[in-house]
Amino acid sequence: MVQLLLSLPLSPAPAVVGLLTFAIYASDRLADLSTDAASNPQRTAFVRQYHGVLYVFAAIAYGGAVALSVLGGPIALAISLVPGVAWVSYALGRVPVVETPFRRLKDVLVVSSATIAVAWSLTIVFLPIAFAGAAITPTAWIVFGYLTLGTFICSEISNVRDIESDLESGVSTLPVAVGVARTRHVLYGIASLIAAMIGLATSSGHLTIASAVFLSTGLLSLVGIIALLGRVENERFLSVAGEFTRMPVLGGLILASYVL
Repeated sequence: MVQLLLSLPLSPAPAVVGLLTFAIYASDRLADLSTDAASNPQRTAFVRQYHGVLYVFAAIAYGGAVALSVLGGPIALAISLVPGVAWVSYALGRVPVVETPFRRLKDVLVVSSATIAVAWSLTIVFLPIAFAGAAITPTAWIVFGYLTLGTFICSEISNVRDIESDLESGVSTLPVAVGVARTRHVLYGIASLIAAMIGLATSSGHLTIASAVFLSTGLLSLVGIIALLGRVENERFLSVAGEFTRMPVLGGLILASYVL
């Protein structure tokens, strides 16, 4: 999606991100077995049964991602390490807060979702640029903002599903702190920021009308999922559906690349 939006040549960047995603989330599931048991017992049972295999495949995937990123040069290599560093900070790191000397990023309201959003969006946008040796344009920053805000929304959508387990483990998220209804309103506000950004970028010429339309389809899909928060029983489905809201964007871009 990023390569098409920024008119970049195809590169190994999507493969690197795919391998990183598997490696980091497999590692996260292995690290959080005890806290995941309440919110997702089936997944926890699977991870317990195949923990040895998952360790091996996560290590292979991470090593493969780093090896592929070397092909893009030192900047691509550095960018590929960002999600791993962010995950360590998110899960195990400590940051100063007012009340207690240190807390995990994962336990700090909004910071955990923001860390996830920034780390992944930075990698997804700037890794293809590094592979192509291209300049960072205003459009790249617009796409970065679109993905960062959208990923933050997806993270908080997933947190609605995990309210009970987060309460038990002391993890602070928007749904835990303000409830599902107010979380829905906050996410509407963030979606409005995305819409305003698309509008301003289009009017200033940094986005083509076609790109703006395709990005808007993803945004509208996300708004539809936000509207269902707290109103349907299958919150797990909403969590997964949020991750697929970029598919209409990708589909439109692919179709346009053949038609135009």
